[in-house]
Amino acid sequence: MGARILFLGEIVGKSGVFAVKSCLPELRERYKPDFIAANADSTTGGAGLGVQHAVYLRKLGVDCLTLGESSYYKLDLMDFYPKAPWILRPANLPYDNPGRGWRVYPSPAGKVGVLTLLGQAGFSRIHGENPFHALDYIVEKLRQETKTILLDFHASTTAEELTMAAYVDGRVTAVVGSHTKVLSADERIMPKGTAAISASGRTGSILSVGGMDPEGRIKEFITATRVWESDSDQGLEVQGIFLETGEEGKALRIERFRFPCKEMPHERIGNSQEYRR
Repeated sequence: MGARILFLGEIVGKSGVFAVKSCLPELRERYKPDFIAANADSTTGGAGLGVQHAVYLRKLGVDCLTLGESSYYKLDLMDFYPKAPWILRPANLPYDNPGRGWRVYPSPAGKVGVLTLLGQAGFSRIHGENPFHALDYIVEKLRQETKTILLDFHASTTAEELTMAAYVDGRVTAVVGSHTKVLSADERIMPKGTAAISASGRTGSILSVGGMDPEGRIKEFITATRVWESDSDQGLEVQGIFLETGEEGKALRIERFRFPCKEMPHERIGNSQEYRR
């Protein structure tokens, strides 16, 4: 029996959280997933993941949240990692860091392994171990429990993402690129049965700059001064991919999707209750 997996593109700000809340019931109805994962590296304030959002997304039905270079931007998450097995930070960060980078989760279709790795190019604040070296050991450990393995490769360059896809072909079910907050059109099933896409998009505003208010970014480029960012709530949609796997963990189908929100947020009322409609 194969598995049906949804991966939601990077959730950006409160608008992204609202989009998950609004759209996930219909996405469930359309795809009938056994397992739902999402990248949450920009969820709280556009950078990182706070505890309240982590808990709320879990309550909405997301089985696993993956992170990237912003894994340690929110201090309240540091002590929360051991209490939250549904949150994964990149596995190629230092071994003794809070959190872990891979885990096997139960699902109605059997066990699903999830692994997240940080790319090497383009990250000035944080540097991990070579992800190619880290992957070999972890995939071998995961395959002892399940052959259905999802890799979130949080990388800046298409070259590194394409290289990783070729490197893991036949050893994982799918390798999904994240971080760039765009949805690429290069989804495919590799020769040895691994599904791949370079960029899995974002969940939040598409009338924005990476989910954030474009006016602030325009001012930054014009004045060369730092502007306090806020997320945009215009043109909300959930982007991501749907995977269907075979019994041996090979990918049978990969489909990218863009799912516009049918409702819009109105009055903001704080972090615990995202919006009042």
